[in-house]
Amino acid sequence: MKAIPNFISFSRIIFSLILIFLKPLSAAFYALYIICGFSDIIDGFIARKTGTTSGIGAKLDSMADMIMIGVLLAVLYPIVNPAIEIIIWIILIGIIRVTSVGVAVKKYKTFAMLHTYGNKITGMGVFAFPILLPYIHTAALMYMICVVASISAIEELIIQLTSSVLQLNKKSIFVK
Repeated sequence: MKAIPNFISFSRIIFSLILIFLKPLSAAFYALYIICGFSDIIDGFIARKTGTTSGIGAKLDSMADMIMIGVLLAVLYPIVNPAIEIIIWIILIGIIRVTSVGVAVKKYKTFAMLHTYGNKITGMGVFAFPILLPYIHTAALMYMICVVASISAIEELIIQLTSSVLQLNKKSIFVK
């Protein structure tokens, strides 16, 4: 039973990589993409409900999320053709995220990405992006996601810098 959530997270890595070979925004792309999103929800839910949460599982989930976001950026970049300021903004968000991981590695000797509310909201926004593309102006959608992603990245960095112990499930700097 303990391996099921980790298997689901690992499957998200495989499915995300398969997205590279599908026509972006096609029915097959959306079907597999929604499976990836569902797997992101269900792996943690199963782990918590069965008492099988683990440090390795949390890291695997974070790695699967990063791979899925990386694939999404690579696949959708030619379609959305973002303005240079959006590209710079995304790079800056990435630098903040890498810095946060670096702080965790230095302080706690482990790879760590936190499961904050901000990160969850950012994840939902990024997940919704290709689904909302036909309905919301692309630039407006990118700006909204970048604002939320910036706030959550800065919050995570603040938590990593100010915490004396690793708190993977710290919800927010505003919640004890």
